[in-house]
Amino acid sequence: MTEKIKTLQIIHLAICAGTILAYFLLGEISVEKLSIPTIDSSSVVYVAIPVLAFVLSGILFKTQLKQIDPKLKLEDKLPIYQAASIMRWAILEGAAFLILFLKPEFILFGILIIIYLVFLRPTEDRITNDLSGY
Repeated sequence: MTEKIKTLQIIHLAICAGTILAYFLLGEISVEKLSIPTIDSSSVVYVAIPVLAFVLSGILFKTQLKQIDPKLKLEDKLPIYQAASIMRWAILEGAAFLILFLKPEFILFGILIIIYLVFLRPTEDRITNDLSGY
C-alpha cells in the first residue's frame, strides 16, 4: 500500500511543482500584485473562479468516493481514491491557470488555490480518514 501512496504523492508533487513553477515564471509576482485588486462588476467572474473550483472539486471528490463499495479492503479502495484525488487536483490546478492567464491582476487568488492544493498532500492518515466513511 505504501508504494501506491508514494505514487499518489509523486503525482501530487508534480502537479504542485508545475503550477508553482508556472506562477514564478509567468506570473511576474511582485508585492504590488499580491494586494487584493479592486473588484467591480466585470471582475466578479474572476473572483468566482477559485470559489467554484474549491466547491466543485470537493463535491466531485466526495461523489467519487461514494461510489466505493464499503465491503472492499482499504487497498482495493485506493485506485478509486487516486482517481478522485487527481480529478480534484486537476480542477484546482485548472482554476489557478485560468486566473494566471485570463486575469493576472488576481494572482493572489491563484496563489491561495495553490496553497490549498499543497495542503491536500496525500498521506496515509489522510487517505485512511477520507476512506473511513466509505
